[in-house]
Amino acid sequence: MYCVRNVTEDLYWVGANDHRLHLFENIHPIPRGVSYNAYLLLDEKTVLFDTVDWSACRQLLENIEYLLAGRPLDYLVINHMEPDHGASIEEILIRYPGVKIISTEKAFMLMHQFGFDVDGHECVEVKEGDTQTFGKHTVTFVAAPMVHWPEAMVTFDVTNGVLFSADAFGSFGALDGKLFADEVNFDRDWIDDARRYYTNIVGKYGPHVMHLLKKAGTIDIKMLCPLHGPVWRENIPYLLDKYVHWATYEPEEKGVLITYASMYGNTEAASQALASKLCERGITNVWVYDVSNTHVSYLISETFRLSHVVLASVTYNLGIYPVMHDYLMHMKALNLQNRTCAIVENGSWACKSGDLMQKFLDEEMKGMTVLNERLSLASALNDGKAAELDALADAIVESMEPRA
Repeated sequence: MYCVRNVTEDLYWVGANDHRLHLFENIHPIPRGVSYNAYLLLDEKTVLFDTVDWSACRQLLENIEYLLAGRPLDYLVINHMEPDHGASIEEILIRYPGVKIISTEKAFMLMHQFGFDVDGHECVEVKEGDTQTFGKHTVTFVAAPMVHWPEAMVTFDVTNGVLFSADAFGSFGALDGKLFADEVNFDRDWIDDARRYYTNIVGKYGPHVMHLLKKAGTIDIKMLCPLHGPVWRENIPYLLDKYVHWATYEPEEKGVLITYASMYGNTEAASQALASKLCERGITNVWVYDVSNTHVSYLISETFRLSHVVLASVTYNLGIYPVMHDYLMHMKALNLQNRTCAIVENGSWACKSGDLMQKFLDEEMKGMTVLNERLSLASALNDGKAAELDALADAIVESMEPRA
C-alpha cells in the first residue's frame, strides 16, 4: 500500500520509515528508527530525486507507481550514492527502462563499482552550475564533495526554492507520518538525534560543510528536503545556526561533560564528586556519562554540544582504559577541536592514564586546551585529595568565565 505526502503542490515524499534496523551503518544505535527520504516531482516531466535503502524498496516502488498513475518516469536524479539511498537504483532502472539518470561523474563511477547496469540508459553527467528544466521547474546542481562522500551534490529548484540537500540537514529518527519539522517539537524531541547524526556521520568534514553553507547563503532557500529526517519549510535559520556551530567545531553551550572510565566505582565516585562541586559553584549544565555503557556516538554528540570535557580514567595495563581510548580515537577521527579539557586519573600503582590522555590531546588533536589542575587518585578519592578536587572545580569554573 502506498504511503506518500505532499511536500509542495507537485512534489511528493515517496520515502519510507525503518524501525527494524538497530544500527545505522552497522555502528550507531537508532532506537527511534530512521527515515529514507526520496521525492517525486510531477511536472511536464516526472522526476525522482534519489532512492532508498534496499530494505525499503518495495514501499518506494508502491509510492511511485501510485503517483505516476500510468505515466512514465522520465528522470532519476541521484544526489548521493551511499547504499541507504542508492541501493534501489537498479530496481528503478528495471521498472522504468526509459528513465534518464542525472548525476555527477563520480556518482556514475560508484554505480559501476556497486555493479549497477546503467549503460543501457541515458546518463546525463552534471557539474557545478549546470541546469535542467522539467517543465515549469528548473533545477541547478551544486557540488557538495565530502558532505560526506566525494560524489555528493545537492539540487536546487530555482522555481520554488526547494533544496534537495542529500545527507546535509538530516537526522536519525523515523518520521512516522510527520513529514515537516514544524509538525514536531524539534528542539525537544529531535535536536539530539540531528546532532548525533551530523557529528558522527558528517562531523569530520566541517570545512567541506562550511563551503556548502557559504554556497547556500547565495541562494534563496525556502525549503530543505534532506535524505533523512524532517523536511524544513519554517525556521530554517535555526538549523543553519546549528550547522555553523557543528561545522566550525564551536560548542553550542557552555557546559561540562564528565566522561569516566571506572572498573570498580572509585573513578565514578570521583566524577560524581566533581559534578557536585561544579553545581555548588553555580555550574549546573553538567552531564556525567560512563564510557563503558554509553555508546560512543552519544558521547561524540555531547562533546560537540558542550564547551568543556572532563576525562576521568583508570590506568589499565599501563595505558588508558580501552573504552576511554576508543572515545578519544573517535574524537580525533571526527576532527573535534576547540574544547577545554580537564583530567582525572586513577591507578592503584603506576598511574599513567593522565599523562597519556594529556599527550593524546596535545599531540593528536587540534585546539584542545588542557587545564593545569589535575585530580590524581591512588585507588580512591579520600579526604587528602579534597584540596585537589576543589582546585580542579575552581579551575573549570574560572575557565568558563567570560574573558575581559
